[in-house]
Amino acid sequence: MNTLSYKTVSANRETVIKDWIVIDAENAIVGRLASEVAMILRGKRKANYTPHVDCGDYVIIINSEKVRFTGSKMANKEYVRHTGYPGGQRFATPAELLKKHPERILEKAIKGMLPKNKLGRDIYRNLHVYVGGVHPHEAQKPKEVIINTAD
Repeated sequence: MNTLSYKTVSANRETVIKDWIVIDAENAIVGRLASEVAMILRGKRKANYTPHVDCGDYVIIINSEKVRFTGSKMANKEYVRHTGYPGGQRFATPAELLKKHPERILEKAIKGMLPKNKLGRDIYRNLHVYVGGVHPHEAQKPKEVIINTAD
């Protein structure tokens, strides 16, 4: 029996092919969109997925201000941050965050679905979230991907 035919091929930095993908977040549910984008960023949709290598694609999300939440999460959900000073804990609802920094809602949701290590931080750099329908990455010739967001 030829044992070389059973050799597992792992992806590495030189063999990975990374594409650019555009996703329109208009009328998308935050958690469902974030889980799909996290899978694309991680590379889990590819045949040569390797857990310890950044083999995912670059993702551009447009219209991030038009995302929606189900139920009463827009008023009841809280985002917590700390200023670093004593008593500096700050809370914000999604409605408040959409007014000030609409791109941060998707960024926080997607970052929470990535690994909490050096690889996760490297993968997070492949995400680009923009308010509005235009982005500065036309030179990369991104492909448009439609994520099914129907209830």
